[in-house]
Amino acid sequence: MAKDHLSGSLLANDLYFVLHNDRTGRMRLHPRVTGLGLAGAVLGELMLAGHITAGIAAGEVRLALVNTHPTGDPVTQKALDHIIAEPSHSFRTWLQFLGQSAPADVGSRMIQAGLLHPPARRSWLRAAPPPTPVDPNTAMWPIGRLNLAVERREPLNEQDNVLLGLVSAAGGARVVLWDQDPDYLAHATAALPVHLRELVAQTEAAVGDAVISRR
Repeated sequence: MAKDHLSGSLLANDLYFVLHNDRTGRMRLHPRVTGLGLAGAVLGELMLAGHITAGIAAGEVRLALVNTHPTGDPVTQKALDHIIAEPSHSFRTWLQFLGQSAPADVGSRMIQAGLLHPPARRSWLRAAPPPTPVDPNTAMWPIGRLNLAVERREPLNEQDNVLLGLVSAAGGARVVLWDQDPDYLAHATAALPVHLRELVAQTEAAVGDAVISRR
């Protein structure tokens, strides 16, 4: 699994915390946008772990398999199995497909890891509330370390560069960042390898398409 060497956290878990309220567990953004962002993070975990990359094939950006060995994690393994079975789809198609289940899949992984409380049972009067963080301080840490880095203009490690790029791609920067320095954001993304820059760009494009389709 793709782990941050400093925090031991997973990219999609961190993004889940960023895109959800640290106490209520409610989404900060539209559900479809949240799903696309988390789909990008799941693919990002596979990229950071060396399982997939991105490239041009038949005139479109597609995912390419690098390592088909098991990931040891149900969320990334599920995504990898789909990609292995149907490798010809475009990058954007995978984001749209995985975005349908990514919030629930990542949330379930975090419940199993003891990061989220299981949601209360649904009653016939109202829908079940979302799962809430076990520790609000843990939930706030991904946002906190991004904000501190931006405020101090400090470089991020590769995983947090991807995290920041996906937060921005999903439109979450305006919601969670204290200082939205466009130069810092651009430099952070530019520092990424080509396939990870493509991940951020494709996620941003998919989110843009989703926003336009809602109008």
